[in-house]
Amino acid sequence: MTAPDRIEEFLSAVKAAFMDSSLVRLKLGGYHGDEPELKSVEIKKIVVKGGERFSFTYRYKTRDIIKNFIQPEAIALLRSGLREAFRSGQLFTTTFDLMLERNGDKVRLKRSEVAGRDAPSTEHNRAKNRPLSETNKPYLQALGITGKDGVVRNDAQDKFRQINKMVEIFAPLIQAIPGDDLRILDMGAGKGYLDFALYDYLAQTAERPVEIVGVELRPALVTDGNATAAQSGFTGLRFEAGSIMDYDANGADAVIALHACDTATDDAIYKGISAGAALIAVAPCCHKQVRQQMEAGAPAPVLEGMLRHGIFLERQAEMVTDTLRALLLELNGYRTKVFEFVSDAHTPKNNLIVAEKDGRAGRDQAAILAQIAEIKAMFGVGQHYLEGLLQR
Repeated sequence: MTAPDRIEEFLSAVKAAFMDSSLVRLKLGGYHGDEPELKSVEIKKIVVKGGERFSFTYRYKTRDIIKNFIQPEAIALLRSGLREAFRSGQLFTTTFDLMLERNGDKVRLKRSEVAGRDAPSTEHNRAKNRPLSETNKPYLQALGITGKDGVVRNDAQDKFRQINKMVEIFAPLIQAIPGDDLRILDMGAGKGYLDFALYDYLAQTAERPVEIVGVELRPALVTDGNATAAQSGFTGLRFEAGSIMDYDANGADAVIALHACDTATDDAIYKGISAGAALIAVAPCCHKQVRQQMEAGAPAPVLEGMLRHGIFLERQAEMVTDTLRALLLELNGYRTKVFEFVSDAHTPKNNLIVAEKDGRAGRDQAAILAQIAEIKAMFGVGQHYLEGLLQR
């Protein structure tokens, strides 16, 4: 049997396990492709609102990236990966394990039977114990999430789901920060949806003093937020008027920014890095600064056919902007992850960059700088706004 035939046999087993829900997990290892710092890919089956998907977790040296694919896309990626970039594939099912090893043009398959193994749940959006289990809180009504009866309003279901998901993500990260107390800054807090929910949850579970400050440019929102905090008895939550760049972030344990427009996200990242925050987490919104440079610059000729379409230009601008942000965070000693925090059915701006201070990250600075330079050159970007801030 030829090497391509063995790879196809492996892929047939993957497809069958996916279809009959016997897939436990799948891993590609031994990476020797062109993408710097990629170590392996782990794959599982999930069920989302749009149907069944393969969920790929790309494991990099200092970050993870998660992408979901329908079956034909996933199998095509697995096929090209096993033929060219990965030396091994490991398929684990409820009844057998199948190992693929590739050495040049030679491929070996080894199957072993197993018993008593259960498949993990595929429910990606399964019902969970939401952090906001009680909906009769004054702040939820003040924010327009619930009505006077304490029931979540129909037009606020998506917002309520987002808030719960963000608390579910942020609370464990924040609680893992060492120290006797916690100081959290929300840059561009807006109405403070996350701040109220996060404070409510942490005040009950953190077992140490918690302070959350929402920094907001619009004085009316600051006044409303402080009034609602006082009404709720949240003594450790307050809102302050001012711009992100003018605010003194020293002493912050965590800096977060949700949907701060365009370079305001970079302002928040810069403030977090400058303060030495243990955690920086941003959900970017708008990517105008890099897009304008891509339109005015000279991207690699091979990209011309793609970037002449506005929708593709916009998507590439988002990808390039946030990739450079992740790399610049790594350059400054942070381990980063980029992932979707809610389905795009609830908000199109659903990517989250999470960066945790880690002395091991960013050690190979020359390699990171080279990667940044290559990306900028390929897409015709002169300088990322965050670069300029960090060079001050």
